[in-house]
Amino acid sequence: MPLSDYGVVAGRVADRRREGGKNTPHYQIHVRGGGVDFRVAVNVLSALPPSELLYVADEDFRHPMLAELDAVADGFTAVPSKPGGAALDFIRGNLFDRLTMRTLPPDLAGPDNDLADKLDHYVLRASRDPDSRLYAFGQRWGPEEGKPDKVFGFSPGDGIHDIHMNQGNSGRFTSDDGVWQDGAILIHFPAAEQWVAVFLAFQSQAWHTDDTTGHTLARITPPPPGRPTSGAPDHLLRIVAALVNPVGPAPEAETVTVLNTGVAPVDLAGWSIADRDGHRFAVVDGVLSAGETRRIPLAPPAALGNRGGIISLLDRDGLKVDGVSYTAADVAEEGRTVVF
Repeated sequence: MPLSDYGVVAGRVADRRREGGKNTPHYQIHVRGGGVDFRVAVNVLSALPPSELLYVADEDFRHPMLAELDAVADGFTAVPSKPGGAALDFIRGNLFDRLTMRTLPPDLAGPDNDLADKLDHYVLRASRDPDSRLYAFGQRWGPEEGKPDKVFGFSPGDGIHDIHMNQGNSGRFTSDDGVWQDGAILIHFPAAEQWVAVFLAFQSQAWHTDDTTGHTLARITPPPPGRPTSGAPDHLLRIVAALVNPVGPAPEAETVTVLNTGVAPVDLAGWSIADRDGHRFAVVDGVLSAGETRRIPLAPPAALGNRGGIISLLDRDGLKVDGVSYTAADVAEEGRTVVF
């Protein structure tokens, strides 16, 4: 079943600690928010092979879900697992480009060469900035009345874990599968007008999952990180631009421009464009030749809101091929095309 208590812990970084060991080491963060102490337990090693985690950090993170965090109070806030709000979904939420993820060892001697080092870089900076705020998405445990935290010693024990992708699991971890319940760390540095986002996934997880259960789609071979290939349409077609805020009153003539980066033509019959709420518009433009672009006009039920949104390209099986996001600032000027 999906995570039982999905949400976000928000607050100031009070301390951090690296765990060693070969079993299931974590990078531990002590966060204080709303007068409550929390421990954020971040996996740096997988219990299933391959053991090294996939990692990507965006030091200029921009996404419409950030507007939802303005209303989040310090402490723990439960987040509904559905599109259009603050919930995270690595596949459907278009938070980052999967191809940018890289594997990192958990903890090695020397500077800036392992996952714990990467996490420490951002968390230490946040601990030294009194205006910064850390948001940890995952599954809460506690409060554990009468039981002090085993790492930082505050009482009662309380915290959040599963700070990673939480769908497409294998083995005994499939019981954690669900959609719109992925974990991550986001850090806001107001003085620098900067958001940093850290996303983690296990190499054993799949990148095509059921839209309801989050389970791996059995008929699909999970595409590995790296360059797309002609045998897997994943990322071969890319969304390169969109006209979100056309000139004139509603209903507006919104368009999405798609590029075929492959070496062979692709028949778009049965493909669709999905918006932030999951509404789909069927593409009927026929064959897209290699190296060419197609400007696809949208119509209801899909719509690109001017307050920020996401755009996904789905193949005839409903599998995500590419996805992008945009903010309200990106489309503030009427008639301007957004380039991704």
